[in-house]
Amino acid sequence: MERLGTGIGWRPEIADAVERMPGIDWVEAVAENVCPGHLPESLRRLRERGVTVVPHGVSLGLGGADRPDEGRLKDLAERAGALGSPLVTEHIAYVRAGGPPTASPRLEAGHLLPVPRTRDALAVLCENVRIAQDALPVPLAVENIAALISWPGEEMTEGQFLYELADRTGVRLLIDVANLHTNHVNRGEDPARALAELPLEAIAYVHVAGGFERDGVWHDSHAHPVPRAVLDVLTDLASRIAPPGVLLERDENFPEPAELERELNEIRAAVDKGGRAHVPGAAAPRPDAVEPAGTPARERVALAQTALLSALVAGTPVPEGFDRARLGVQARALAGKRADVVAKVAPELPVILGPGYRPAFLAYAQRTPMTSGYRRDALDFAGRLLDGEGALDVRARRELRAWWLERSGPAPRPRSRLARIRRTVSLR
Repeated sequence: MERLGTGIGWRPEIADAVERMPGIDWVEAVAENVCPGHLPESLRRLRERGVTVVPHGVSLGLGGADRPDEGRLKDLAERAGALGSPLVTEHIAYVRAGGPPTASPRLEAGHLLPVPRTRDALAVLCENVRIAQDALPVPLAVENIAALISWPGEEMTEGQFLYELADRTGVRLLIDVANLHTNHVNRGEDPARALAELPLEAIAYVHVAGGFERDGVWHDSHAHPVPRAVLDVLTDLASRIAPPGVLLERDENFPEPAELERELNEIRAAVDKGGRAHVPGAAAPRPDAVEPAGTPARERVALAQTALLSALVAGTPVPEGFDRARLGVQARALAGKRADVVAKVAPELPVILGPGYRPAFLAYAQRTPMTSGYRRDALDFAGRLLDGEGALDVRARRELRAWWLERSGPAPRPRSRLARIRRTVSLR
C-alpha cells in the first residue's frame, strides 16, 4: 500500500490555506462534491505539485440491503480517474432504506447510519463490497463510522466485524480513531479492544477529527478541535503499526490556518509517540463462519434497516430493543444535519429566511421524510413554506417565490403540486 504521509481534508472554504500549508503530503475530497469535467483549480494545482488526492464517498450506502447503485459506482470511478487517485474510500454504513422489497416508501437518511454487526449484515456488506471492488479502477477502502445508537442482538464486536470483512473481501480499511472514541462514549466500546482485534495490515490510512460531548453523548461534529482522548487512540494505533497515512478532517467552523497547522503538528506528535512505543498486536479473534448473502439475508436486513430509519425520520414506532431516548437524539441529529446540508446546497434560503430558516426547516423535516437528494429537499421545503406551512412576511414570500420559480420552472399552482408531493412522501 502506498504511503500517503500527513494530509488534510480538502474543502472549498479552506482551499487556499491548504495550498499554502507546509508538510501536506495528500488531501482527501468529498467525492460527491467533485465534478470530473470541472475540477476545482485548487485541486488541479495540488495535483500538478504531486500532492495525492483521494475521493471520499458518502452516499454509496455499502451497508444497505440493496446492491450498490451502478450509477453511483460509475461516478466514483470517474472521480478516481480524473484525480489520478491511488484508491477511493467509502463508509460501512447505510444511508437509505425501504422501497418495493419492504412494501414501504423509499427513505433517505441524509447521513450515515450504523449497520448491525450480525452475520446477515456482514454477508450483505461483503457482497456489496465485492460488487464495488469489481466496478472501481483502483482499490477500495472502507471506514468505520461513529454512532449514537446500538443495534440490539449484535453478534460481533466492531473489531471482529471489520476483521471478517477484510478477510473475506480483501478490502482495505480506513480507520477513524475519532469514531472509535465516539463509540466508546456512546456505546461503551473499548477503542483498545477494537484496535487489538483489527487486521492491522489492512489499514490504508487513518482519519482524525474533533467533536463535542453534550449530556453524555459524543457528537462527531468535524467542527471542533481534536481532543486529547482522540489523539490518545491515535497513539495507541501507532504503537501497533505505522499508519500509511493520517488525515485531519474538518467540515465546518473552520479556524485560522495556524490553528489547523497546530492540530496537524499534534497529530504528527501523537503518531511519533506511538511509534516509539511500538508493540506488535496479537492475532485478532475470528467470529464464526458467515453464510453467503442470499435473498433471505437481504430481506431480513432490509426490513430491520427500514424499520429503524422510518422511526428516525418518519415518526413510526421505535423497533423493539432500541433505546428510545438515544433514538430521539439520533433523530434530532439527522434533522440538524439535513438542515445544515440544505443550507449549503441552497445558501440563498438562510439569507431569505434569516434567523427563521433553521426552526422552519426543522419543523418541515419533522413532518416530511427525505425521499430524494438535498436539492429536491430544498425545493420541497421552499414549496411548503409558499403553500402556507410557516409564517412569511411579504418580502420573504416574494423572494422565496422568485427563488423557487427560478429553480422549478413553469409549474402548476403550488397547492395542487404540493398535494402531489405530500401523497408521494406520506407514510400514513
